Amino acid sequence: MADDLPHIELYTDGACSGNPGPGGWAYIIKHLRTGTKKEASGGEYSTTNNRMELISVIQGLRALDRPCRVDLYSDSQYVVKGLREWMDEWKKKGWKRGRNDAVKNAELWKQLDELRQIHSIKYHWIRGHNEHPENERCDRLAVAAIEQFRSAPA
Repeated sequence: MADDLPHIELYTDGACSGNPGPGGWAYIIKHLRTGTKKEASGGEYSTTNNRMELISVIQGLRALDRPCRVDLYSDSQYVVKGLREWMDEWKKKGWKRGRNDAVKNAELWKQLDELRQIHSIKYHWIRGHNEHPENERCDRLAVAAIEQFRSAPA
């Protein structure tokens, strides 16, 4: 079934100036058959780096207009390990971890859980700031998005 789906690569990144502080997110979607690309970015006045990393993935997956086979590339261990290793256990425990500690950013993880039911996703961690073209571009877009929120009131 997954082999019949359109195959795309999704590159994501989040950034924050201060933690919390103004933040930005960005994604690049590459459709492998057609070679087309789409990119987008945005941000928030007061947020954390982890929230921006998660929102970049959510926004990228929401931008897909139908179920796809997705190779997701992120420089965030938090995102990749969360999706690959931690989420199913959190969900089983009612979005708790450890000794009944609530999962941070649970509302975002729940959105990702819904999106991963739609798409067939493989998760790839890439080292940030390592001259990977799409990762570097996402970083520049996310950092640029911060600027529109830096001097604005929270």
